[in-house]
Amino acid sequence: MQVLLIEDDGALGRAIQQGVREAGMDCQWRRNGVDGLDAALAQQADVVVLDLLLPDLSGLEVLSRMRREGVRTPVLVLSALGSVDDRVTGLERGADDYLIKPFAFAELLARLQALSRRATEAPSQEYCVGALSLDLSLRRVTRESKEIDLTPTEFSLLEYLMRHAGQVLSRRMLCEHLWDADWEGVTNVVDVHVSRLRGKIDRGFSPPLLHTVRGRGYVLRASNDGEAAYPEI
Repeated sequence: MQVLLIEDDGALGRAIQQGVREAGMDCQWRRNGVDGLDAALAQQADVVVLDLLLPDLSGLEVLSRMRREGVRTPVLVLSALGSVDDRVTGLERGADDYLIKPFAFAELLARLQALSRRATEAPSQEYCVGALSLDLSLRRVTRESKEIDLTPTEFSLLEYLMRHAGQVLSRRMLCEHLWDADWEGVTNVVDVHVSRLRGKIDRGFSPPLLHTVRGRGYVLRASNDGEAAYPEI
């Protein structure tokens, strides 16, 4: 496994690099955000370990630019910023996992290995929620054997919702997935696309699958058991 470590703390960086190498993995180390971003954009690593409080360029900005440039390398945020808001922000910007300092090195290794396994697994080509099916290879959506015609944006939106079925997706997450754009928090364009998609996949069928969770976002689920049943991604 090739690990890219972006960390400005010299003692911690050396310890992580040595430990990762002793565990049988390769580890390149960058000490600031600019150099770390350049290394990440080269896409030579299997997993990125990213500190948030970096000189030159913050870890959140590194993460945002990686995702805007289409880099899908799994990212494990490693930070002393451990509040719920900090963790949510990191995950919403595109992190795949979040580990708070101080940490147990054995846990860091286990999380790196888990991220690597998930990244190398072949993605599913078909998703099903209830009687709704989406086939990526054929670009085909059906419900109860009836084909549903979607625009490219609606198809991408439905694919994202189906990949995370049962989990609440915020408007920010949907916006950044669809357009790789920073969330402004003032546009209703996401709501418009969700409304159009709901009209196509739910109208004339029962039960409804696409639910609005007040104050949180949207969830695709075969049953509506109340807002408390929906975990956040």
